Amino acid sequence: MKRYRNLEGHSGVVAYDILPEAIAVKFSGGDTYDYTYRATGRARVETMKALAEAGRGLSTFIARYVRDDYERKH
Repeated sequence: MKRYRNLEGHSGVVAYDILPEAIAVKFSGGDTYDYTYRATGRARVETMKALAEAGRGLSTFIARYVRDDYERKH
């Protein structure tokens, strides 16, 4: 997984993996969530990928727009 840059300094996201049709996001609590086109929607996943690469806004976006729309928690 790639370390999340956390440019705002207070994100719960610590790392992520960008996949062709998904993004896996690891949170500070240790859990990783898989957000897929099927479960989360293509537009939202693509937005999450862009936010992850930018290093800011990912945790806020998940809290506001995605919440429990993930494929798998591990």
